[in-house]
Amino acid sequence: MSSVVSVGMTVADLDRSVEWYTRVLTFAKVSEKEASGPEVERLYGVFGARVRVAALRLGEETLTLTEFVAPRGRPIPPDARSNDRSFQHVAIVVSDMAKAYARLRAAGASHASTSPQKLPAWNPNAGGIEAFYFKDPDGHALEVIFFPEGKGDPKWRRARAGDPLFLGIDHTALVVSDTDASLRLYGGVLGLRVAGTSENWGDEQEHLNNVFGARLRITGLRAASGPGIEFLEYLVPGDGRPYPQDTRANDAWHWQTRLAVSNAATAEKSLFAARARFVSTGTRMLADSRLGFTRALLVRDADGHALELTENPSEGDRP
Repeated sequence: MSSVVSVGMTVADLDRSVEWYTRVLTFAKVSEKEASGPEVERLYGVFGARVRVAALRLGEETLTLTEFVAPRGRPIPPDARSNDRSFQHVAIVVSDMAKAYARLRAAGASHASTSPQKLPAWNPNAGGIEAFYFKDPDGHALEVIFFPEGKGDPKWRRARAGDPLFLGIDHTALVVSDTDASLRLYGGVLGLRVAGTSENWGDEQEHLNNVFGARLRITGLRAASGPGIEFLEYLVPGDGRPYPQDTRANDAWHWQTRLAVSNAATAEKSLFAARARFVSTGTRMLADSRLGFTRALLVRDADGHALELTENPSEGDRP
């Protein structure tokens, strides 16, 4: 089974993003690297690529921020919506939703939800969970989430004993068009297991996602270790826009979930057989592990979400 090492996104200004994530959400910067050259270009599918990459840690989880010094990509469209298939976020667990919301308001974070929402008790799998969507300086969607007793991983209740406000990353969520088709890749090929399912709708869900009439099929997956991966399938409304076909890794709406595998070449063959869309020109071999690995490949799933399969992660990049 694969392990989820980190979740990351492309940012316009690495220094600005690192400052914001460390100041507002209390991530700790653990490394910063710069890389260029033919293998970097072929990994990301961007000719002339020169990247700066920072790894940020919160609790036991890692967020990776990548700035393309060259060539620059496109910003997130201002009309991006939560039911578009380019949507992805990370869910940051908090010990107190009211305090977290107040901190985000004080920091001037942009709302994506109208306000924090408490999911209704009639929903057995999600009832009592509190959540709020907001955006970082580039417009990436983020979530803060509070798990009541009996919900979520027990480790979050143990973490609350130390009383930090922001505890770690529970999962990354991404919009899919067909849950069953996505499971064939993430479960059948990559070996993730289904950890929970839910069907959510109603006033609270509409205001959380800021999508009128939202009804979602939600499927949570877990790897051997690391944050979960959550599918969000909008049963209604059906007007979410597809992932732009011309997306490149230097565009700001590009996210990538990094998974550690025992053998990248074997993973490449399995992904090729599963008809995953390759971004990199096969498995790339890097001269050193400055990016956190020595072998990697980048592919997109059927909806366009990027997965980075890595071999031999460096010690500081292990889940």
